[in-house]
Formats: sequence, C-alpha cells, structure tokens
Amino acid sequence: MKKIVPLVLSAAFVFMAEGAGAQENASALKLAGQYGCTSCHNAEVKLVGPAFKSVAEKYAGQADAVDMLVKKVTNGGSGNWGRIPMPAHPQVGPENTKALVEWVLRGAPSK
Repeated sequence: MKKIVPLVLSAAFVFMAEGAGAQENASALKLAGQYGCTSCHNAEVKLVGPAFKSVAEKYAGQADAVDMLVKKVTNGGSGNWGRIPMPAHPQVGPENTKALVEWVLRGAPSK
C-alpha cells in the first residue's frame, strides 16, 4: 500500500501540470485571435508572416528569445522573415505579449 500512494500522487501531479499547460495554451490561442495575430500567422504554415512553429524552431535554445521577441511584437520589425514588416502591437500590453511569445516559442500548441 505504501508504494501505491507515491505513485498516485505522482500521477495526480503530472495530470495537474498538464491541465495547467493546456489552460495556458488555450488562453494564448484566445489572445492570438483577439489581437489579430492569426490574421498574419498560422501555427503550421506561412501566411503573411512566418508560421509560429518556424519562429519556435528559429529561436530554439536562444536565452534572450523571449525578451527580444516581446520587443519585436511591441515595436514591430522587419528583415528577419522577408520584406513584409510586422507592425507594432503596443496595445497588447507586456504581460499578454510575453504570454503570446512564450506560447509561440513552445510551438503554438492548441492543447
């Protein structure tokens, strides 16, 4: 019986952690729609801007990626993905922008 309790607690912790991750992903996906990110970006394929998964691949392992991309979303930018510039999005706010960038860097999971 003593061996079962830690196993059950471990399984419950993993389930709760996965549930929290799914909730974060759903919130970020909602923000992406609310602020128009999905007008120019898609998770899988390039639209006007790069696919979110391409962004995640390009910046994987870069320690400053979150801060750099938060600035780029807030201030806009051009030249990293072609000639079409990304307009500035200061209205998103720093907290929501960071949540969106972290989600994109995770590959923009929907679940």
